Amino acid sequence: MRTFDYASFSKKMWDTEILNYTNLIHEYKGKQDLYVRQKPMELKRLVEIAKVQSTESSNRIEGIVTTASRIEAIVKEKTTPRNRDEYEIAGYRDVLNTIHESHDYIPIRGNYILQLHRDLMQYTGSNLGGAYKITQNYLKETREDGTEFIRFTPVAPYETEPYVNEICESYQKAIDEQIVDPLLIIPVFIHDFLCIHPFNDGNGRMSRLLTLLLLYQSGYEVGRYISIEKHIEKTKTSYYDVLDLASQGWHEGKENPEPFIKYMLGVILACYREFESRVEVLSKPDEEGKVLVKSSATDIVRAAIQSRIGKFTKTEILNICPTISRSSVEAGLREMIASGEIKRFGTGRSTYYLRSDALK
Repeated sequence: MRTFDYASFSKKMWDTEILNYTNLIHEYKGKQDLYVRQKPMELKRLVEIAKVQSTESSNRIEGIVTTASRIEAIVKEKTTPRNRDEYEIAGYRDVLNTIHESHDYIPIRGNYILQLHRDLMQYTGSNLGGAYKITQNYLKETREDGTEFIRFTPVAPYETEPYVNEICESYQKAIDEQIVDPLLIIPVFIHDFLCIHPFNDGNGRMSRLLTLLLLYQSGYEVGRYISIEKHIEKTKTSYYDVLDLASQGWHEGKENPEPFIKYMLGVILACYREFESRVEVLSKPDEEGKVLVKSSATDIVRAAIQSRIGKFTKTEILNICPTISRSSVEAGLREMIASGEIKRFGTGRSTYYLRSDALK
């Protein structure tokens, strides 16, 4: 059995790219903390949107899908699941809510990870929830001709529990000693978790839920407002590529986790930048430079549209403008169409808009 020593990363010389990422994230975190204290109510809608997007994207990465309207209804608990995929989605919703509400009271220990997995799988009728794998699993890849090959072989079932306990203990020790930036060892923990692949089902979703949990516990709560899972889904190919690259030599303890660290820091930074752009849409500086909430719904819609490049839809604008209603967004779009600032194309669900200055 290989060993894990996350505290040893305190002695590692990190390259400039990783250090730049961490410095920028620290700066954005400070800005987020300030705005959350000043305008908590304005961000409530962002939380609701992020929950839906996180649940949808994390499940869709694993091929678990339903319609957008059904996803939203399930996340908001306005309907009951109809099939296996929707039961899986409901389980993710529940664990995500637990992490949102109780992250400071969830120890990073194997038995708690098992309980989170139990809740993830609770509606599926499967006996796999809350138990480590009982058969060997493999990470496979499908070639263009349809044949499969084994990309990585995780640890054996009998090794799983001691491995999970080892990474939990090593991570907690490093965090307690405060000798390594959590931003550097959170991706390492998640990568090790994925290499262990402790469950026969749900490993990918659990890894993303644990990512949120660890980030929240260290004060990086951008995933509460902007979906980290959505950003991972948008870069899914890169996600799997860096996992593969960072896994080479893992069983011998000779892996290089830096590709996955850089990838995850890039995702977190992208989320913070998106959060800041949403905040800019909601607010404007007065003559003294103080931030005030925009009073005009059309002003908010206009600012949202000015932040967009290329085609955009009404739903995208609704997501960027969490403090105003659907009818206010629709009114703002109509006003901007009438003034010639934007143009509408298509009909029904195919409707999209473009800024007029993009058509000149």
